[in-house]
Amino acid sequence: MTGPSTRTLYVDKYIDPLTGSTTPPTCENVAFAYDDLESWKAVALGEKAGYIYSRSLNPTARIYAERMAALEGAEAGLSFSTGMAAISTTLFALLSEGKRVVAVKDCYGGTYLHFTQILPRYGIVCDVLETDDEEAILAAIAKGCDLVYLESPTNPTLKIIDLEKLSRAAHQVDAVVIVDNTFATPINQLPLGLGADLSLHSASKYLGGHGDVMGGVVCGSKHLMDFIYRHRELTGTSLDAHRAHVLMTQLKTLGLRVERQNENALAIAKYLEEHPKVLHVNYPGLESHPRHDVAKRQMSGFGGVLSFEVHGGLEAIAHFLPKLKYAYMAANLGQVETVVGPPGLTSHVELSPEERAASGVPEGLVRYAVGVEDIADLKKDLEEALTYV
Repeated sequence: MTGPSTRTLYVDKYIDPLTGSTTPPTCENVAFAYDDLESWKAVALGEKAGYIYSRSLNPTARIYAERMAALEGAEAGLSFSTGMAAISTTLFALLSEGKRVVAVKDCYGGTYLHFTQILPRYGIVCDVLETDDEEAILAAIAKGCDLVYLESPTNPTLKIIDLEKLSRAAHQVDAVVIVDNTFATPINQLPLGLGADLSLHSASKYLGGHGDVMGGVVCGSKHLMDFIYRHRELTGTSLDAHRAHVLMTQLKTLGLRVERQNENALAIAKYLEEHPKVLHVNYPGLESHPRHDVAKRQMSGFGGVLSFEVHGGLEAIAHFLPKLKYAYMAANLGQVETVVGPPGLTSHVELSPEERAASGVPEGLVRYAVGVEDIADLKKDLEEALTYV
């Protein structure tokens, strides 16, 4: 297979037929006009390719989704207004009253609340299991389910799930497997190649990479994409053309950015693991990680996010984090700048302290999303800031 950076640049080798431009045009119009009713009707009924209304399908957003699908090794893709729009639209498209979901506790906070609070209101049964208890997950799948939702590496505890094993078990009971691939990106991990049916992303993170645009994307088989497309069309969660254009431009440097962030994160994780004021470091690239062997098998790089705890817990990090000069305290990740914060103010801010504890996220955890800065500067910055712990 062609390398991921090459695929992002040459998936369609776009050349505009009118101008010769190598950049697809940004089609920001709402509706698309026709000269006659017959042509309009043929497109509206899906008998002929074309566009009617940008909420349903927009040329710029379509090209972006196609490029993401090529990166993920998928037949088709769909783009959305946000990562949560991608998640919620996909879940509601595939689930209905009486359906059963098997999911893991260690996932993004908004996703966790879908399984614990939102979906059950609609009569959807959700078994949310301990991420580390693989046998319990396999047993729950074997009982019969309609959908298995996984995230690996998990946010923010960086746990690793054996995607191939669980996907194989899910398909034995005809369940659809969804993997949130936001942390890994298609540069480091291809869930569809490991047996998953759908791979989804918050494009606001690594795919955008600059913290200036929001979006989401889901990739998979054409059959599933057609089904989810209908739900997206009716709920209006599609991506607009301007943001699709920005994301498409930023996608060109994804491979370069992620490669640097992989290197930086591993170096920082090794440095913090030896630091006397650090209790524990979570990063799948460390040999001390309990599932390092699985990560090596299913990932080509270990990602740009790590998390760690320091002596003194939440009170200590309140003194430590503001001292960092080369990091923003903010609720995002995947940017070219390092972004840092506790889960209680970032990934799991919507959860109460009790809910965070139930989902396995300690209050004193620090999520450190490494940027592309010079590694010596990041290490020195951490060394100086940790003197306040």
